[in-house]
Amino acid sequence: MGAETGSQARQKRIASLGYDYAAKPVRRALHCNLCGGDRFVTLAHRDRYGYPATADGCLRCGLVFLNPAMTAEAYTEFYIDVYRPLVSAYHGRTIDAASIQDEQRDYASARADFIEPRMRERSCKTLLDVGGSTGVVAHVMKQRFDLRATVIDPAPLEIEVARAFGLKTITGFVEDYDAGGATYDFIVLCQTVDHLLDVSLSLSKIRNLISDDGLFFVDIVDFRAAYRRNGSVEEAVKIDHPYYLTDETMRAYLSRSGFDVLGVDYAADHLHVGYLCAPGVQDPAALPDPARVDAQWREIRAIQNPLP
Repeated sequence: MGAETGSQARQKRIASLGYDYAAKPVRRALHCNLCGGDRFVTLAHRDRYGYPATADGCLRCGLVFLNPAMTAEAYTEFYIDVYRPLVSAYHGRTIDAASIQDEQRDYASARADFIEPRMRERSCKTLLDVGGSTGVVAHVMKQRFDLRATVIDPAPLEIEVARAFGLKTITGFVEDYDAGGATYDFIVLCQTVDHLLDVSLSLSKIRNLISDDGLFFVDIVDFRAAYRRNGSVEEAVKIDHPYYLTDETMRAYLSRSGFDVLGVDYAADHLHVGYLCAPGVQDPAALPDPARVDAQWREIRAIQNPLP
């Protein structure tokens, strides 16, 4: 018998978790979350972990998403018990609420540098970090810009760490958050939008939560960069990301939700793209250029069927 490959070792680690993704309750999307279209193309039948996850693309706007995706209840259980162990098994090293803090601190510092010039133009006092994990990003922003900070995240263990930083915390999803009429001057959605269960609803809620002169920062894992880097659509798909965004689909989401893009930040990892936005006027008809959508499908097909 030959030596075990890295891929085989990875699959053993994932299998040892005993997570039965196929048995989880799911919801099927009949309409695109971005444009409402109902004509889809299936791009992948498994994800990077080896789970039988199907990724569809909307033929009208190019949005890619898991279909079906797990229900909100199933995702809540996933983030409590499975998410960090699964990511750790995939990478072959411990990735948890303690180990990620240095990386999050570096990430937050770089984002703060990008945001600071616009922040100096405003008198922001309050921060809401949506999907704020351990609160490290919120803590860095709080200290840099002298803000009163609140973190909302569905993972109780990570919320406990955020609370230890002295931050106000909310355990749950932003889709379910009732702010009681409160607004925030600065809202961040860092490395989170791909995890949301309903991007359109979440951005609409964030638009209602932001003050008139506020700032909003959001960044995506650029799906096009991910499948190009991996040379595979399947390796760019993972059950922890219900959505797969590109520059075109994210800009359409922002326009439809009522945000004007002030600046764009291409992260040093060549994978994340950040958008600093201000409240604007909704453009409910905003869509990616159809020619760009068609080009994306052709590019994906070329990656799936590479020439020798």
